[in-house]
Amino acid sequence: MPQIVYVQPDGTREAVPASAGATVMMTAVSHGIAGIVAECGGSAMCATCHVYVDPASVGFLPPTSEVENEMLASAASERQDNSRLSCQLVLAEGVDELVVHIPERQV
Repeated sequence: MPQIVYVQPDGTREAVPASAGATVMMTAVSHGIAGIVAECGGSAMCATCHVYVDPASVGFLPPTSEVENEMLASAASERQDNSRLSCQLVLAEGVDELVVHIPERQV
């Protein structure tokens, strides 16, 4: 079964089962992952689900959309080249593992 691995700022890793087509944000919320606030519920309107995609997982994701790019500018933690909104990251069919790092703060 595919999984998403959430890495907390202190390095703690939590792997949870995920389904193809599920977003990284909804999977986090449904498994009680700390650090994914998701105030807007997945509408790309708040940047409180900001994550850093692990370099090994970047190739599994589509490019950042214009809307996502604009919202990342207002993220509470520093924006990096691998910054994404987890509500916009859909686990693709055939991906066994996706690794994301949760920033220090979301709000």
